[in-house]
Amino acid sequence: MSATTMNIRVDREVKDNAKMIFAELGMDLTTAVNIFLRQSIREHGIPFKLKLDIPNEETKKVLRESEKGIGMSKKFSSSEELFEDLEI
Repeated sequence: MSATTMNIRVDREVKDNAKMIFAELGMDLTTAVNIFLRQSIREHGIPFKLKLDIPNEETKKVLRESEKGIGMSKKFSSSEELFEDLEI
């Protein structure tokens, strides 16, 4: 199998952070990208779920409870009232 070069653009911070993670796993960035590409071929698509950031059921429950004031120490009718209580 012959090798070829692939050039991609990525934010420097993303690249640096990814390199540190892959180094901890004992591989370099090239190896990690090759693993991703091979797994994409095996699965005939992206090898992980792509989805919007939608809260899970536990988060939804906590949000509903907080809207009702459940678990809150006090209820405030305005931000000014809250800041007065916080003595800001």
